[in-house]
Amino acid sequence: MSSRYENKTRPTTVNAQNIIDALESEDRRREGDSLLALMREVTGDKPVVWGNGIIGFGTYHYQHAASGCAGDWPRTGFAMRKRNIVVYIMNGFSQYESLLADLGPHRTGSSCLYLTRLSRINLAVLRTLVTRSYRDMLQRYPH
Repeated sequence: MSSRYENKTRPTTVNAQNIIDALESEDRRREGDSLLALMREVTGDKPVVWGNGIIGFGTYHYQHAASGCAGDWPRTGFAMRKRNIVVYIMNGFSQYESLLADLGPHRTGSSCLYLTRLSRINLAVLRTLVTRSYRDMLQRYPH
């Protein structure tokens, strides 16, 4: 990748509540409302819709050393996808292994936490995970 790479997922003017209200099932809308409230409370930030449905909180600027790629991204956030709820833990999961052990059923990617239902996990653990990750991102990217 060249340093000219531009992130195609950018902030929009779409209202986050509209994204949640458009979800097909009442259960999914309730889950979206719960995550929206949790993230607002933990971060103190207003939600911003990025791209086609990522609800982000806070922003940081990154630059990859190897490729030179740079851009802006939410410090944390979530997306209500058809099969999974995706929670963005931008600094990865290695330092949160003990929390993940108590979370309940999940999968992880490099910075994505995949959940099937909020009712299947420990919400207090999720709150702690998001809180710690957000604070860690503020320390790492203080702007």
